[in-house]
Amino acid sequence: MNLSNFIENTLKKLIPAPFTLAVLLTLITLFVAFFFTRETNTNSAIQILDFWQTGMWDPALIVFMVQMMLILVLGHILVLSKPVSWLTSQLTKIVTNNATAVIIVSVSTMLVAFFNWGLGLIFGAIMARKVAEAASERGFKINYPLIGAAGYVGLMVWHGGMSGSAPLKAAEDGHLASLFPGADAAFLSQLPNNLPTASTIFSQWNLLIFAALLMLIPLTLYLLSRVSGTKTVKIEAETKTTNFAKITGAEKLDHSKWLRLVFGFLLLAAFFASYSEELLIGNLTPNMLNFLMLCLCILLHESFASFLKALEEAIGGAAAILIQFPLYFGIMGVMRETGLVSDISGFFVSIATDVSLPVYSCFSAGLVNISVPSGGGQWAVQGPIILESALKLGVPLNKAVMALSYGDQITNMLQPFWALPLLAITKLKAREILPYTLVMMVVGTLVYITGLLLV
Repeated sequence: MNLSNFIENTLKKLIPAPFTLAVLLTLITLFVAFFFTRETNTNSAIQILDFWQTGMWDPALIVFMVQMMLILVLGHILVLSKPVSWLTSQLTKIVTNNATAVIIVSVSTMLVAFFNWGLGLIFGAIMARKVAEAASERGFKINYPLIGAAGYVGLMVWHGGMSGSAPLKAAEDGHLASLFPGADAAFLSQLPNNLPTASTIFSQWNLLIFAALLMLIPLTLYLLSRVSGTKTVKIEAETKTTNFAKITGAEKLDHSKWLRLVFGFLLLAAFFASYSEELLIGNLTPNMLNFLMLCLCILLHESFASFLKALEEAIGGAAAILIQFPLYFGIMGVMRETGLVSDISGFFVSIATDVSLPVYSCFSAGLVNISVPSGGGQWAVQGPIILESALKLGVPLNKAVMALSYGDQITNMLQPFWALPLLAITKLKAREILPYTLVMMVVGTLVYITGLLLV
């Protein structure tokens, strides 16, 4: 516990709020661009500021921002539906002690997070809370912080999953080239039109790495449950008041189950009509995932009224993305236009080999994630550097993209920014779950590095 207190206090002292940190990173980037790129470029202060603001409002990146917001919001809406609530209740019934609790919570959370990180984030929190409620009601002892940590492990596998920002964007036609506007034709010719998710998310080696984690993380949590102390918890189930106001007039349409079903199946038909070819070749893009999530949200909620109520609860979680992503895009614009991307990638090339670059990329992504706790924002800033370095050393681009994804997600176990929703739902404190998430980070890092070296 002393170590977790030290880490939590250190993070509080050294790392401000994410928005403040994004501002500081912007100022640092502007400073470095002005004073350290003038030997190779004639970048005036006015030009650098223009690069900055142009990057902030890049239309393609604004689309990217909206896609990431929808992935989080739609995932949250889905977990608030009755079928998902029923699923969590059924899983909770299986729990009889501390050991079974950590296994069921961690396995289910990782599987859900592999599908959608927003869904996995809230699902894991609700599972941990419901296990505590069941323990309180049925009278068996648990290690609640350990179970809370088990509900957070989805954030160490999400970026290698179906909602991973980097692999999903790399699968879009023309996205890789869009990261290097103004680059010469010889360089752009080395970039493929896209990197299908069949070569990243759904590649055999990525699925094997995920399978290894799906076994090792619950096993580690199980071993921790056997040696850590347990105690009785007193947590009452949350009750929600139901509004029984009479529904009249046009409001009946808002609560109509039939209208919801008709529209939901219409969306589903449109999804398969539009994306059947992509599905057959194993490709997935942000638009495809969000379209599917919207279909599921409409079909699994009782009515449009239920869907909109869940939307009101979920939308707050996307506020950070809305206001911070333009700052990350501005940083990317400055780094790209002033030549900083090439300078940094040149440094990596000078110290790395085709074997070690993915490992360096993974560790650097983990460090960057502490300052930029957003996979999408990190891809915008670090993606061009990773890609250019990989091209120079002959590293397969799909491997480079996944190395960044692995590094970004693993230090979520150290950086508790995304744990805030879980802490709010479970009423746990960051210092209580950190000792266990740090162990998960060590295990996960060993798995990812081993996987990158063996691929």
